[in-house]
Amino acid sequence: MIVLGIETSCDETAAAVVDDARVIHANVVLSQIEEHRLYGGVVPEVAARSHLEHADSVIAQAMQDANMSFKDLDCIAATTGPGLIGGVLVGAMSAKAIALASGKPFVAVNHLEGHALTVRLTNDVPFPYLLLLVSGGHCQLLICEGVGQYKRLGTTIDDAAGEAFDKTAKMLGLGYPGGPLVEKAAVGGDAKRFNLPRPMKGRPGCDFSFSGLKTSVRRAVETLDGPLGLDATRDLAASFQLAVAETLVTRTKNAIKMAKDIHPNIKHLVVAGGVAANQAIGTALTELAEKSNMSLVKPAPALCTDNGAMIAWAGLERFRLGHSDPLDFKARPRWPLDPDAPSAAYAGAKA
Repeated sequence: MIVLGIETSCDETAAAVVDDARVIHANVVLSQIEEHRLYGGVVPEVAARSHLEHADSVIAQAMQDANMSFKDLDCIAATTGPGLIGGVLVGAMSAKAIALASGKPFVAVNHLEGHALTVRLTNDVPFPYLLLLVSGGHCQLLICEGVGQYKRLGTTIDDAAGEAFDKTAKMLGLGYPGGPLVEKAAVGGDAKRFNLPRPMKGRPGCDFSFSGLKTSVRRAVETLDGPLGLDATRDLAASFQLAVAETLVTRTKNAIKMAKDIHPNIKHLVVAGGVAANQAIGTALTELAEKSNMSLVKPAPALCTDNGAMIAWAGLERFRLGHSDPLDFKARPRWPLDPDAPSAAYAGAKA
């Protein structure tokens, strides 16, 4: 079974060809970082226009790299939400057009499910497993029980961790995107110099909050005498990174307990999303997993960020279970993996 996957939910135009032997025949990703760097973040209109300009060539390159034609495919999958709706529409309509012209089935893929199932492509992780999905737009803890079967244990009540990295990088004058730049700046920094909060520490449940941490970084910058020097930048970057890592660990620790109450034999803690590429966070989560008698699994960095391979694989998993979608399937800006999950608990006045 061979699937073409198309991803256009944010600022990467991506297409990939994957088969059911877990071979990635092609994986083309065109980043829009330079187009958005001037603005310090993703501009939805700019992203949508870039997807419209480049989607055809990215898809063509993926098919050329795979040395295949559309007739070789079993189905065409595309991110159909959640995400920036202008971009989502570009990828979804491209996939539908290919499906119609080639007579192949179309599979609508939830972008979050693409991240959730990537470790089944890369590591063949069995269900159930606990997932920490941590990226620029999402921060959630879920039990993955099967394809299309997710139980959300916690989510962010305000900002995602990746967004906090971007905003902190901007305050430190590091540029965009913030995640890798903050991680680089933190090398050699004193992570104990600035006493930043650990949001939600000591509270029950698994919900996250990062807005108060961002505010604390801003206040730390404002209290420094004079311009932000190299040493202060390193120390503040390291202090912020440690605060995020420890926050993720404390909330994930609660989730592990909850997951084991539901599935006593659960063995794998999976971390996915762009922030999963951060080495300090990965080390902290590895230590937590070992203490909890679990194995930490995360995809290679290139498959943690948005890509077409994860969409192709999620589409393949759905299609081989008999799922396909009509060509009038509507793209959606919001699409929770667990629509029955309760709203996140309010963190209170203090982080």
